[in-house]
Amino acid sequence: MKRTIRIGTRESDLSIAQTMLVVEALKECHPDLECELVPRRTLGDKLLDQPLVDFGGKGVFITEFEQALLQGEIDLAVHSAKDLPTELAEGLEIVSVLPRGDVRDVLVSLEGRSCWDKDGGELRIGTSSLRRRLQIERLGAHLWPGRRVVCENLRGNVLTRLDKLEQGLYDGIILAAAGLDRLGIQEARRGRYRYHYFSPEEMIPAGGQGILAVEGRKGDPCSLLAEAVCDLKAMSQLESERMVLRLLSAGCHQPVGVYCQICEDGRRLLRGIYGQEGTVREAQAEGEVFPEPEGQLAAGLLGADLPGSEVKG
Repeated sequence: MKRTIRIGTRESDLSIAQTMLVVEALKECHPDLECELVPRRTLGDKLLDQPLVDFGGKGVFITEFEQALLQGEIDLAVHSAKDLPTELAEGLEIVSVLPRGDVRDVLVSLEGRSCWDKDGGELRIGTSSLRRRLQIERLGAHLWPGRRVVCENLRGNVLTRLDKLEQGLYDGIILAAAGLDRLGIQEARRGRYRYHYFSPEEMIPAGGQGILAVEGRKGDPCSLLAEAVCDLKAMSQLESERMVLRLLSAGCHQPVGVYCQICEDGRRLLRGIYGQEGTVREAQAEGEVFPEPEGQLAAGLLGADLPGSEVKG
């Protein structure tokens, strides 16, 4: 007898595409499983004319799903891990993650009218992320010497953001490479854009960037089904990055980036950037025993004098 589980997802094309990746993984592991998608429009999807920091931060993308999980209206919810707040609702947990996608940020501009084709004047870069804004303004001095980078708020799903770029509202916009890959934008809109990818060292990603997280009820049978498709490396990276964010008490109100690399010998290499009260700190740490390097990185980002940390005004 086939069993049906209900999976909550946001309504955007990217969210549906990402949720289908989870569905495919579940059905491959559990062939008799039926998956029903339950799309919902969150508060973050409705208020597109305001920055996230103005009305609640990251939780605006998951509150409706957590309520539905706790009320038994859905069995699982799929999120972009970077959208998750550091603390989930009581009784819920991240039960599974898929293998991590591309962690990089990418600057997208119009082919033939890119940031590199424009002569003089300000460059208008669209992003709603304080982390991306902090880093692109610093990188701009090297990418476009003598020119000023001005970041302007940009909200909406990926396709909406690209449409705004094509309308000439921005000279370039910064997006997550994983989202572009999962939507197949390079193929679907072939020849329309120029892509400039930043390495994780150049632009430190958001914690959890590129990871799809499955949220469920603790101990629930559906959560146990999802655990079977969990990628342990990606889960380890996510736990490491989320630990740093918790130690920083960081949400959407400060620019913060953190990225964990796991070496073949099991060591974790962590890099982070954190802006607070006009000061920008960068730090790095490494170690094997959780949460030793996470604590070191957080301390460095908060101002402790640690090897590998760098303070910039």
